[in-house]
Amino acid sequence: MNLITLKNKSREEVATTLEVESRELLLEKFISLGLPHKMTEEYHYFDVEKLLDAEYKTLNYVPKTIVEGDKIEIVDGVVTTAPKGMRVYYEPCEMIDMNHFDALYYLGHLLSPRTIKIEIDGDTAVEILHKYTQSDTLISYRIVLYNQANRHTAVYENFEADDIKNTLVLYGYDMHVAQDSTLRFIKLQTMQNSGYSMIASHKVNVSKNANAVLKNFDFGGDKALNIFKIELGEYAHVDAGHLLYLNNDSKRGTASQIIHRGEYSTSKQEAKNILDGQARGIFDALIRVEHSAKFSKAEQSAKSILLHKKAYMASKPQLEIYIDELEASHGATTGQLDEKQLFYLQSRGISYVEARKILVIAFANTLIEQVKDSRHQDRIKAAFEEVFYTENKG
Repeated sequence: MNLITLKNKSREEVATTLEVESRELLLEKFISLGLPHKMTEEYHYFDVEKLLDAEYKTLNYVPKTIVEGDKIEIVDGVVTTAPKGMRVYYEPCEMIDMNHFDALYYLGHLLSPRTIKIEIDGDTAVEILHKYTQSDTLISYRIVLYNQANRHTAVYENFEADDIKNTLVLYGYDMHVAQDSTLRFIKLQTMQNSGYSMIASHKVNVSKNANAVLKNFDFGGDKALNIFKIELGEYAHVDAGHLLYLNNDSKRGTASQIIHRGEYSTSKQEAKNILDGQARGIFDALIRVEHSAKFSKAEQSAKSILLHKKAYMASKPQLEIYIDELEASHGATTGQLDEKQLFYLQSRGISYVEARKILVIAFANTLIEQVKDSRHQDRIKAAFEEVFYTENKG
């Protein structure tokens, strides 16, 4: 399959190509948005057309018997293991956002008529591990995730890949954070030179009095874009953090919209980006406060450090506000390491290379330390330091 062939096609032609039946509304939304290209806002800095204009084989997603394990494991889009008693099964998605801004959100649903549904009961923590084993392949799957009202849930997401090449992963979540609950979702990507690219398009509904903590730690190679649309109900809160470390010629980042719909809703979004080599980082983030969201509070910031003259950061924090009764702030800075701090450390007998490492790690740790679980915090710190020290030997 070559996805670029879907460009400028009629609904009937797209339905025939994708072998889709009876999904007229999704097809119409996908057609109306059109296949993304370099002028599409959320893909403006990402070279999406190059990924879409490639020949991929496709997979038959045949459900397997789910074996009991200590984590949810998804191999090439199919669940293989899950913890005992956890409800993980396949069914059509009942609540698709028909106003999402991303065409690939709809394409993902069209390619995945049956989604992986995960229902998390009680106060618990679960790990989700994604594995990819196929080269020259389009791997597409969707996950629907629910937690329970008045409960506190933590999800830790990790990725592994075999020695693959030229694979495109289209996946994403439809998350539903229940009323009066807390969902902490921690995503860690560390694979270097893995030979695959990823576009992850998500929708997150945060219900009344609910709290969503979404932390994305991206230290990977190649190309990846995380897309979030987050909607906040009355008194709902989201704390979104993004830590990006890139080297060589990687192109990765985040495009997001946080939408305040309910009164007294609050949002905090913080991005820290560290770029070396010829890497390109992306932070294209909009917070929109609707007329219905009086007395809301929105806070957004992005800080970037460029460690090489050829590194490039596209940082675009934005506020779109339709009311007067709120508190809001945003800002972005991009620069190099502080020369005064480097000089101070060197004056204490620390080499320039080591001083540089100390400052970068300290910059990253302010976000890593927001992960409450010490075991996973240590895992993220170790993953960051391993990637950073490997790329900065000597």
